[in-house]
Amino acid sequence: MTKRRLPRPSELKQILRPKPVVLNPTDRRLAGAHTIADLRMLARRRTPRAPFDYTDGAAELEDSLRRARQVFRSIEFHPNVLRGVSDVDTSKEILGKRAELPFAFAPTGFTRMMNHEGERAVARVAQRNGVPFSLSTMGTTSIEDAAEAAPGARKWFQLYVWHDHGAGEDLMNRAWEAGYDTLMLTVDTPVAGARMRDVRNGLTIPPGLTLRTFVDGAMHPSWWFNLLTTEPLSFASLSHFDGTVAELLNMLFDPTLDFDDLDWVRATWPGKLVVKGIQNADDARDMVRHGADAVLLSNHGGRQLDRAPTPLELLPAALDAVNGEAEVWLDTGILSGGDIVAAIARGADAVLIGRAFLYGLMAGGERGVQRTVDILRTEMIRTMQLLGVRTIGDLRPSHAVLP
Repeated sequence: MTKRRLPRPSELKQILRPKPVVLNPTDRRLAGAHTIADLRMLARRRTPRAPFDYTDGAAELEDSLRRARQVFRSIEFHPNVLRGVSDVDTSKEILGKRAELPFAFAPTGFTRMMNHEGERAVARVAQRNGVPFSLSTMGTTSIEDAAEAAPGARKWFQLYVWHDHGAGEDLMNRAWEAGYDTLMLTVDTPVAGARMRDVRNGLTIPPGLTLRTFVDGAMHPSWWFNLLTTEPLSFASLSHFDGTVAELLNMLFDPTLDFDDLDWVRATWPGKLVVKGIQNADDARDMVRHGADAVLLSNHGGRQLDRAPTPLELLPAALDAVNGEAEVWLDTGILSGGDIVAAIARGADAVLIGRAFLYGLMAGGERGVQRTVDILRTEMIRTMQLLGVRTIGDLRPSHAVLP
């Protein structure tokens, strides 16, 4: 028969370990986020439906996005043991410059609609962590203001070539003068994709206060307060627009874009050139022939052509086509440090993350973006240690196998 007794105070002291009290609500909220999925849940609770869906959604049935995530989940890691992995180096050279982590913040549109701190917050986090920051043509902070927010960050500018080449040339000149060293030309947007969540939500820029959004806003008062009491939404590329997202994109995108336009951009831009939106190996090779320093395998996060190729699966053929003449990057579906390790192991020179940091931004502003980086870095280091790999350069395709 079990003999029972009352515990001694000294014994209780050993097991009673209350968590420290965190007074700041943002810090307290973010402390409970241990994965990007946790940040996504926080973002969904704190952001009205239309802006959240703009970030979270994709085109048509969203098959491209689901496939991209599924391919990353199907990766099988093959570790080596007894390799001495107490010190792990996550740094990598990207287009001739060292990055402390092998990723960059992707260009994202309407970023201040997700959280009023917007691109400035993302640029500051990039500067603090030694990773590149990309400003979109559709960004909601000007080229100059984003540069001023993080003068020490490595800054890239993403460009859509419009019907009016003069406007594009002006943007390139402004970006170069403001210290952006790389131009990212997006080529997968002759027209806007059918992003059905935005259509059903009636998303406009700036957000309109309809009966539906008023009811939604009552559940997210801090978001509306921040939107209405900070500077009005403005863009890197135009001063104002009233209308739906699809109308704005179709006004700016140019369905006549061809290789002559790429040649014009290459001749106009003095820095590094990345072509974003490559979805087959032949196009990857052609971009390099026309002067690209890197090609970004991307289906626009699944937001343009649904059922488009999955970048991670396209990677081997693109690497063969480029044959070392340019760097090959990829994006879409990357939601963990393990995903980043897998992409680099399979041959990508770098990856871009978009939704991951936007979830952090919606969850907690600049501190939420920093939490995104902290999570990804922790997951990367742990994955590399478990694989028996000390440096990014030691990763090989044999470490990350697609069945």
